[in-house]
Amino acid sequence: MAKNNQDQFNVLRKINKNPKSTQRELAEELGFSLGKLNYCINALKEKGFVKINNFKKNPNKIGYIYVLTPNGIAIKTELTLRFMKKKMEEYDELRKEIKG
Repeated sequence: MAKNNQDQFNVLRKINKNPKSTQRELAEELGFSLGKLNYCINALKEKGFVKINNFKKNPNKIGYIYVLTPNGIAIKTELTLRFMKKKMEEYDELRKEIKG
């Protein structure tokens, strides 16, 4: 899986797990800079994989909730399957090396 796809997959997984996370929280969990996370989220939004909705956390702040669209769920599933296929291939190769 290409690095960009891996990053987007990880962002989709984190958003799916906790849609009310702040970008700062997501960036910290993923080990991304805030700028990199913002770039990834905007790319996912442009592709139609994520919707961003405003909500009020308290009277003084506007927060966001990230929602995977049906296309976002589909791409997350596709990326998951590719990831698992790659890991199974790596496992098979290691197994062959060990049997030597």
